[in-house]
Amino acid sequence: MERKSSNAETHSGSTSRRRHCGAGAADLATCGRPVAGYDGSMNLSTEARDWKNWVSLAARLILGIVLIAAGAQKVTNLAGSAQATTAYQMLPFEVAQVVGYALPFAEIGLGLLLVIGLFTRLAGVLGALMMLAFIIAIISVWVRGISIDCGCFGGGGPIDPAEAIKKYPWEILRDVGLTACGVWLAAVKRSFLAVDAWLFRPITEASLAKKR
Repeated sequence: MERKSSNAETHSGSTSRRRHCGAGAADLATCGRPVAGYDGSMNLSTEARDWKNWVSLAARLILGIVLIAAGAQKVTNLAGSAQATTAYQMLPFEVAQVVGYALPFAEIGLGLLLVIGLFTRLAGVLGALMMLAFIIAIISVWVRGISIDCGCFGGGGPIDPAEAIKKYPWEILRDVGLTACGVWLAAVKRSFLAVDAWLFRPITEASLAKKR
């Protein structure tokens, strides 16, 4: 009788837990656990074991800090930024001026989003596109025989042709690496120590049950 009573209690507890988890819970062992295998509150222990999270963190910080540094050095001299953009001779003068004035603010804003990990995938896409534009611009002046400082971190304007030829390959290589950071962030859904992980927590079985 005692065994039957114990079995009944166990069955009752199991049924209760199933109701709590909701009809969609296929396995009691996963009750309350995230559908995707992690959630924003599973903290360092789970996320730290995924090497992709660490790569994403590094990519965010590298691209974000570079963008903030580039924008910060140009924002104090917007006229110089506009002049550096015009020196590429790729856009109509008026358009180049607008781009030159807006670029430092765009770089700082995008860099901040990346560093804190907010809208990370979108910021990664925009960062990669920005770096791709810089690569195209540098290749363009190189092919056309125009010798200028890229103005990436302030400055800009004409420089000695021999110096330009030495700098262009390294600048392109640098921007290719930064483009890769942006592409990685756009492709990978998760990032370690990102605001996104807290703000957009994955749906769990327990949260689904509460909604039901």
